[in-house]
Amino acid sequence: MAKDVEKKENVTAEKKGFIPWLNEGRLETFIAIFLGITAVLTAWATWIGSLHGGNQATNYTTSNNISAEGNSMWNEGSQQYMQDLMVWNSITDYITERDIAEMEGNQEKADLINEKIDTIIYDSCSDDFADAIDWAFAQDEWASPFDKEGYMDTYYAEAQAVLDEAQSYLEQGQEDNANGDRFGLVQVIYSLVLFLLGIIGIFKNLPNRKIVFIISVVFLIAGMIYMFTIPLPQGFTL
Repeated sequence: MAKDVEKKENVTAEKKGFIPWLNEGRLETFIAIFLGITAVLTAWATWIGSLHGGNQATNYTTSNNISAEGNSMWNEGSQQYMQDLMVWNSITDYITERDIAEMEGNQEKADLINEKIDTIIYDSCSDDFADAIDWAFAQDEWASPFDKEGYMDTYYAEAQAVLDEAQSYLEQGQEDNANGDRFGLVQVIYSLVLFLLGIIGIFKNLPNRKIVFIISVVFLIAGMIYMFTIPLPQGFTL
């Protein structure tokens, strides 16, 4: 009796036009097909997500290593600055002595001090520092070579370039992390689809089974569209 009632309900639903071509046999076939497709897509999303995770770890490690190198170079730049500052302080002391000698009319002593200054610049100054000192000497008012526009940047230019490279690896690692999370969401969507396809069999009423099937297909399509918007891992090749 119950089976007769169920058959009557199914026939009535079909007459009402609720996807009449999708009969029970075709529905079972489509369920099997979509279960297979979803399983394959889930495996794909899991694999690509793991590749993003591997790239994330690699980029973070590379960023840390390069950052350590950049910080070391930054410290070297600071040490060089302190050394040049001490050299400049020595030069200014000699300049003061030279000016005093010239004021006293002792040009021979002033010339000797000038030779000492030239020797210090030649022996203890880099080309950039020597050029900055020449710039300072050429100013109408007292100036320090460290006042020259852009000169201070020369101490840290190489270190900054290395740190910028480390930052780029860090940002790429963060992007890999975000993409890995997105693929994780895709896996959740596909798991929901598998769940819906799996429970269709518990519904005895054919129209209800069709409704659940359609919902699962909608989620599957939405998951696929979202998945295709996510970039593949850097360096990915089949």
